[in-house]
Amino acid sequence: MDRAAGAVLGMLFLLSARPWSTAVAGSPWAGGWSPRVSDKYQWLQIDLGERMEVTAVATQGGYGSSDWVTSYVLMFSDGGRNWKLYLREESLSGFPGNTNADSVVHYRLEPPFEARFLRFLPVAWNPKGRIGMRIEVYGCAYRSEVVNFDGKSSLIYTLNQKSVSPTKDVISLKFKTRQTNGILLHREGQNGKHVTLELVKGRLILSLNSGHANLPSPDARVTLTLGSLLDDQHWHSVLLELLNAHVNFTVDRHTQHFQAKGGSRYLDLDDEISFGGIPGHRKSVVFPHKNFHGCFENLYYNGVDIIDLSKKRKPQTLVVGNVSYSCSHLQIVPVTFLSSSSYLALPGASGEDKVSVAFQFRTWNRAGLLLTSQLKHGSGALVLVLNDGKLKLSLSQPGHPSRDITAGAGLSDGQWHSVSLSLKGSHLSVMVDGEAASVAHSLRGRIDSGDTYYLGGCPDSVSGSGCGGPLGGFQGCLRLISIGDKAVDPITVQQGALGSFRDLQIDTCGLTDRCLPSYCEHGGECSQSWDTFSCDCAHTGYLGATCHSPLYEQSCEAHKHRGDSSGLYYIDSDGSGPLEPALVYCNMTDTTGTSVQHNGSHLARVKSSDGESPHPVAFKYTASMDQLQAIIDRADHCQQELAFHCKKSRLSARHDGTPVSWWVGRTNETHTYWGGSLPDAQKCACGLQGNCLDSQYYCNCDADRNEWTSDTVVLSHKEHLPVIQVVMRDTGRPHSEAAYALGPLLCWGDNSFWNSASFNTETSYLHFPTFRGEFSADVSFFFKTTAPSGVFVENLGITDFIRLELHAPSEVTFSFDVGNGRCEVTVRSPTPFNDNQWHHVRAERNVKEASLQVDQLPSETQAAPANGHARLQLNSQLFVGGTATRQRGFLGCIRSLRLNGLALDLEERATMTPGVEPGCPGHCSSYGHLCRNGGRCRERHRGIACDCTFSAYDGPFCENEISAYFGSGSSVIYNFQEHHNHTFGKNSSSLAALFHEDLTLTGEMATLSFRTTGAPSLLLYVSSFYEEYLSVILAPNGSLQIRYKLDRNQAPDVFNFGFKNLADGQFHQVKIHREAAVVSVEVNQNARRQVILSSGTEFNAVKSLMLGTVLEPPGADPDTLRAGARGFTGCLSAVRFGPAAPLKAALRPGGPAPVTVRGHVAAAARCAEGAGPGAPAREATRPLAGGAGGSGPRDGGQPLVTADGSDSAVIGGVIAVVIFILLCITAIAIRIYQQRWLYHKNESNIPKHGDHAETALRSELNLQSTVSESQKEYFF
Repeated sequence: MDRAAGAVLGMLFLLSARPWSTAVAGSPWAGGWSPRVSDKYQWLQIDLGERMEVTAVATQGGYGSSDWVTSYVLMFSDGGRNWKLYLREESLSGFPGNTNADSVVHYRLEPPFEARFLRFLPVAWNPKGRIGMRIEVYGCAYRSEVVNFDGKSSLIYTLNQKSVSPTKDVISLKFKTRQTNGILLHREGQNGKHVTLELVKGRLILSLNSGHANLPSPDARVTLTLGSLLDDQHWHSVLLELLNAHVNFTVDRHTQHFQAKGGSRYLDLDDEISFGGIPGHRKSVVFPHKNFHGCFENLYYNGVDIIDLSKKRKPQTLVVGNVSYSCSHLQIVPVTFLSSSSYLALPGASGEDKVSVAFQFRTWNRAGLLLTSQLKHGSGALVLVLNDGKLKLSLSQPGHPSRDITAGAGLSDGQWHSVSLSLKGSHLSVMVDGEAASVAHSLRGRIDSGDTYYLGGCPDSVSGSGCGGPLGGFQGCLRLISIGDKAVDPITVQQGALGSFRDLQIDTCGLTDRCLPSYCEHGGECSQSWDTFSCDCAHTGYLGATCHSPLYEQSCEAHKHRGDSSGLYYIDSDGSGPLEPALVYCNMTDTTGTSVQHNGSHLARVKSSDGESPHPVAFKYTASMDQLQAIIDRADHCQQELAFHCKKSRLSARHDGTPVSWWVGRTNETHTYWGGSLPDAQKCACGLQGNCLDSQYYCNCDADRNEWTSDTVVLSHKEHLPVIQVVMRDTGRPHSEAAYALGPLLCWGDNSFWNSASFNTETSYLHFPTFRGEFSADVSFFFKTTAPSGVFVENLGITDFIRLELHAPSEVTFSFDVGNGRCEVTVRSPTPFNDNQWHHVRAERNVKEASLQVDQLPSETQAAPANGHARLQLNSQLFVGGTATRQRGFLGCIRSLRLNGLALDLEERATMTPGVEPGCPGHCSSYGHLCRNGGRCRERHRGIACDCTFSAYDGPFCENEISAYFGSGSSVIYNFQEHHNHTFGKNSSSLAALFHEDLTLTGEMATLSFRTTGAPSLLLYVSSFYEEYLSVILAPNGSLQIRYKLDRNQAPDVFNFGFKNLADGQFHQVKIHREAAVVSVEVNQNARRQVILSSGTEFNAVKSLMLGTVLEPPGADPDTLRAGARGFTGCLSAVRFGPAAPLKAALRPGGPAPVTVRGHVAAAARCAEGAGPGAPAREATRPLAGGAGGSGPRDGGQPLVTADGSDSAVIGGVIAVVIFILLCITAIAIRIYQQRWLYHKNESNIPKHGDHAETALRSELNLQSTVSESQKEYFF
């Protein structure tokens, strides 16, 4: 319809308006509609004469006046009863109106609707005037075919070949009903296959049965559920598309998709479709069903008008029972209680000696007052409440305890529930949904009906008898109200002829399902009340008001830079995106590794004992394919190791090179190349390196030897990983066998965590496509700057926008507008953000609230307005680091920018943008604190590295303690002069001369940790060329003693710290810090002591540090000599004296080291993880071999064995060697005999399945190698 016609139609609408208000001021010809009383109970109703499609509305104020409406709601109806509220853009707030009397405000209705009657209800108006409206309505004619089912009838359509689509079936219809249950359509096939659309409790359920008995039950039977409150006697649209194995199901613009598994198809069904019910001759459907009672409109199957065929009595249709081709309008008038202060007051049945009340209600609220009445003559009070989803009826009489009856359960489910209560004589009964709850209470005296019954609440002037209680008023809908067996007409109440009310909507049920669509993401469970909804995010892996925020980090790299150690972690690669978290192993090395396991890590034998190759088995990973792809895409490098074992089994055919073995990657593509080679090269790694067993082949297995050979390959093309299947086909020949083992998927790095850009001018910015975050939007990133302000991110719409900015040096602001006005959330910090360190920002906006968090500061949150607009509509480019106006641009660095979990490649865009550079240096200022225990932070292009050279720890953050188990008589000697020569020979720093012979130390820091049960013990001894020393010992009673001798001519200072017995097998830590004569000692991080030295303030010419046994150190006191001779037996760790770490030098050989190791000193696990009290200090150790220092100095040339020079020790050693050789020869002979016996046994009896087969194969593979090695040992 053109605009001129629309204007004429609008004027006709205005002429036909019949406002139900009691008075009309002025004439429509003069100034439009303006009621005499301006309140929220006025409306303008329009009768279009017939149902039409309404597409737009426009409003003006009263002509030449100060009367206009600033906000209104629009309702519509087919028959002038049972009105429905039009929801605009998922908002309950209605339409913004006019700001003056003359301007026209036009709204296009998306979606349009069909109705005969329209009703405009002013919500707010000019406070200096009155309600005034001129209205235009735009639309076009609407034609439809309808059919009415009476609950016992159905319509059967028989398909003909012309209407059958070979590729898809499309069924569309509209329906309306006030019944909660009924079959809409049904179609069957063979073996129980069927498609059924059924209304159950006001929701549509599509049931799909594939008829495949061999499929698991969840795959064979599928149900899709859509819609809610569909029994509201309004039209609802349904679209069902069946495309072989794919199903699209749409109800009122909400769609669900389903993809069938196992080859299921839903098109090969019988040629009959029944609508409105299931005919009696259909016996295969075993579930109970009820026929549909209501109306269908415009029923189409693949474009065929079924209702039109039925009206014309075409042979393709068959009517079962009574159907009619018109749709009647039921005159049931519901009442909506809008707020907790709403009420409906109705007069009682005077003169009756009984109480009888009945009604139906529906609500989402679990509690509220439904009914209260004060009985006549002071005979008592009656109160009916909804509490915790149950009805509770209380009758109180003077001088007697209250009598309570509880009935029903789960009544706050949004369904209609019928309630009737009666009280007569001594009989009190309550019935809920047809079931009696309780009867026969002994009542006192005569019971007379009250004068007034209050439903839903009470007036302010009434108190007691349930009014003003803690439960509050009822919010929901009532209908079919009767008092004293007489039905109440709410229209008479609305017209003022009966009772009174407050804050009601009459002739409509305004109950809205706020969980449809559900804004709870990631499987969060939605629950609701009258005016809000909430999400239960338990066990989802997400947080927030709508379960949008990820609970887990997005990569192992992010975990690492939180300071987490290696271990199993959940990671969420796409953040707030649709993928669930995945469980992976994070290996926190210099380059962070991510490992994903699968179910086939064991050795798989390809050939069964019966000579037939088994069917290839697909590998199942602990993450889905989508999760794996996300992990791989984020990684810098990925690989998988695949080990082949072959016995007369080839990877490629002998002559033409045709592959007989291959592997299948992520995209189900077959690959014939092997590790270290280019795709499709069909060469193993040995073929490229030229070191295969047979030079004429490119793989060891292709040599086709009658013995076990192997190829170990590494697959590293990210686009093809992970491996989901391995196929080896050359196992059909006699004596041919093969096996393989696939390692986990290993990935390193995170290419988005360090992805950054530097913004050098205020007018520079990066632009990206429009941000799509209509109902949920989150933005996260890191920034660092020295500028006082600047915009990080901005995206604009016509009126909507979203912006994140540094508003002031200590303020970050998140602002947006979705149509409810500008909203701002600000986080303020006690310290400035422009400190040139990385700060993390995360902002989120959803339909419930907006939140902003910066670093670990408290999150700021602002709730969304009730019933406001929810959709964020943007259309401009996304600006990063600036704005569309090139003002207030950001100066500094932005890193790891993610929008709704999607990472933006800042570096790629920065390479082509003037004023912006890819990357951003300077990470140590923010992450340097992760380098612990004296480790030094080193800058990298992407991140940091911790240099642990001068730390007693190692690992990516210098937090892995270096521990050693000391056996009896063992020792480690660290020479500082050689440390100076080797470590600082090429360094001119102050540390280069720290331990020079002529250097005087005025202070030092020493740390160590230990666990032992021996006392006395020497923990640490530092000597000098001048017979000065520091000794740390455990006295015979296990107490800690520290002795400083800083003057060779004086006795040592001895400090006995009266702590508990430290030789108790527990882990203890000691830290000693000296500054001149002041010595501070800390034990186990809490016991601190401070002492003053008298022997001196300078430690001169430090020579060496000794751990363990120290034999007769020159100038030492007797207690130190005794402890040194006893040495130390147990575990030592984290030993450090100044920059020297003697255990690291001994246990981490990597070049010339000034350390000598004597006796049994072995690398151990962490000392802190040892045995309990009283247990021997034993460790899972790795003995040192070849000298800890590689080429360090050795006493007598053999520092790794005890060398005390005694003859008895030498003789004992010779005897031990002879016995050891004899035992070895005996063991070799026994081993060869056992191997040969096992070989013959395996040849004759090979296990067939499971772990036995793997064990047998591993035994045989080990046998071949071991027999060969044993033979060599034997002949030697």
